Amino acid sequence: MEFLDPKIWSGSVYGGSGWTGSQAGDAAVIEPATGKEIGRAGIAGPADIATAAGQAARAQRAWAAASFEERAAVLRRAGRLFEDHAADIQHWLVRESGSIPGKAAFETHVAAQECYEAAALASQPPGEILPTAKQRLSLARRVPVGVVGVIAPFNAPLILGIRSVAPALALGNAVVFKPDPRTAVCGGVAIARVFEEAGLPAGLLHMLPGGVDAGEALVTDPRVRVVSFTGSTAAGRKVGELAARHLKRVHLELGGNSALIVLDDADVDLAVSAGAWGSFFHQGQICMTAGRHLVHASVKDEYVERLAAKADQMPVGDPATQQVALGPLIDRRQRDKVHALVTGSLDSGARLAAGGTYEELFYRPTVLTDLTTSAPAYAEEVFGPVAPVMPFSSLEEAASLAGDSEYGLSLGILTRDAMKGLALADLIPTGIVHINDQTVDDEAVAPFGGVGSSGTGSRFGGTRANIEAFTDTQWVTMQGDIARYPF
Repeated sequence: MEFLDPKIWSGSVYGGSGWTGSQAGDAAVIEPATGKEIGRAGIAGPADIATAAGQAARAQRAWAAASFEERAAVLRRAGRLFEDHAADIQHWLVRESGSIPGKAAFETHVAAQECYEAAALASQPPGEILPTAKQRLSLARRVPVGVVGVIAPFNAPLILGIRSVAPALALGNAVVFKPDPRTAVCGGVAIARVFEEAGLPAGLLHMLPGGVDAGEALVTDPRVRVVSFTGSTAAGRKVGELAARHLKRVHLELGGNSALIVLDDADVDLAVSAGAWGSFFHQGQICMTAGRHLVHASVKDEYVERLAAKADQMPVGDPATQQVALGPLIDRRQRDKVHALVTGSLDSGARLAAGGTYEELFYRPTVLTDLTTSAPAYAEEVFGPVAPVMPFSSLEEAASLAGDSEYGLSLGILTRDAMKGLALADLIPTGIVHINDQTVDDEAVAPFGGVGSSGTGSRFGGTRANIEAFTDTQWVTMQGDIARYPF
């Protein structure tokens, strides 16, 4: 039997001690490359969220009291299961999310590493001894928040779910997890099945694909104390506002329009390769995608010519049946948004150097040049395979162009002088900097997050960021006798 056998989960959600029918019914699992229905998944509504939150709150106390060795063992088993069942999970990533096989393999690798790194969190020192003016022991310790709500998107569904689910569980919390219903299997069922097989005690993880109503219920439920949200900036603002009204901590990882800066001393061949990967990987459907190529005027024409030639040669098609560089966009709505931004830019005077066309959901890798800074595909997050190229003449102009954005997620700088690149990065607000690399990267050991409209700062990855995200600080004092007071 396949690990993600539809007989197990078809029309169901995961909660409590196993798979159950959702109160809101189910929906088709669609393969974007073909438009075919390849399964059915349960869709959660507010009532399902409420039931899950109640069960999670009841189960969490025993889990928090469990030995760190027990929690770590579950996370280590989960990591091995991601490795053991990588082929099956990758199959669903290719068919359901439109990933090419290499991208699917990257997701399962990172998912396993997230679990292994989370296992190590369980045994981290829980706090510190504090100085005190009184005859007592004073300490600050980190304690689980209780129930964590996780909302993850469709574009890298496995990574963007597990990077919150795994550390939250390892630190003694229960989790109510709402994946995007468009990737309910590869981004939801896969995680639920892994922890089910890993022996996670019943009631601690609830996997509930759902829409806006389910998301609102998750954010507002009083038993959910922390919300980890990854998605668009527009949706993130609504989540943040709703959480604030309920005095709830929320971690927001949102959109981006990241700059890739190519200095005049960069190797153009390598820069073009990095630029193509940064803009066209997974059809540009990544928050860190290189959305603006800022290229020194002295090499801009050569860069555009070579990037366009590379784009024209890249095969686009069904990643399940062909060897391609780009698969399909997730749905027609996303395709139409991408195309509107491209055509809007052309209408404003931009020149099309490559691409700009599509068949069904397969959008050609696109290169735009001769833009203004107000051109839609330059000024806005495209979330598609589009590379707008803008020239600059000085480092000051490069820094000004790169910083002229509401977003601040990732930044790539390509140069033969790494120290010059780092000095330039110091002038640009951003959560992530890559010197001599493109803008798309992720590691379980590194803190990840953006500034401005890209989110609320680094909060995933690495020991410190994960502990701060999914625990509270508690002050504790102890003394031998009851303190005496004058009244």
